[in-house]
Amino acid sequence: MATYDLEEQEQLDELKTWWKLYGNLVTNLLLAVALAAAGWQGWTWWQRQQSAHAAGVFSGLQAAAMQRDAKRVRELAGELVDKYSITEYAGMGALLAARVQVDAGDPKSARAQLAWAADNAKDAGMRDLARLRLATLLLDEQSYDDALKQLAAEPAAAFAPRFSELRGDVHAAQGKIAEARAAYDAALAKLDSLAKEDEARLRGGYRDILQVKRDALGANK
Repeated sequence: MATYDLEEQEQLDELKTWWKLYGNLVTNLLLAVALAAAGWQGWTWWQRQQSAHAAGVFSGLQAAAMQRDAKRVRELAGELVDKYSITEYAGMGALLAARVQVDAGDPKSARAQLAWAADNAKDAGMRDLARLRLATLLLDEQSYDDALKQLAAEPAAAFAPRFSELRGDVHAAQGKIAEARAAYDAALAKLDSLAKEDEARLRGGYRDILQVKRDALGANK
């Protein structure tokens, strides 16, 4: 029994010595972990709150869009960007607002909304869609170089055919027939590569439209 007490005392002494050496470090580490956990919980709660508020604003934006109230749409889209830019609703709102502004004959406001979404939307697909729509607007305005800049970076595979097609449209408008042919060929090739995954694109006649555009430019020279 005495031996056991002696061993136990030695272990206690070792523990005390270890705690003197490392106790403050352990305490600080535990405190840091606790603060990090609390901070993460707070950040998650704040994100949920932001998303909930943004959803309400976006709902109002949708209602204004249905009423074709371009001014109210612009105001609510601005609120989403200013206050809730970290949420997906900001990008969605910018895209919807741009469509309303185009219909209202305000391409300048539409460009601003699309430019913001192209750079800042949380979802990558949404950024690609914004670039595509912005490039379409720029093409309509004959701002060909700016349109091509929006199409320069390769998008997600689902958008690749449309990006190449629009590059072809821009080059065709510029009178650059060889470049337009190459872009349409690329669009057809990218569309065919998606055929197994998304046959609806082919059944919907999109490939036929691409082929007509390509054939209208004649054979390669």
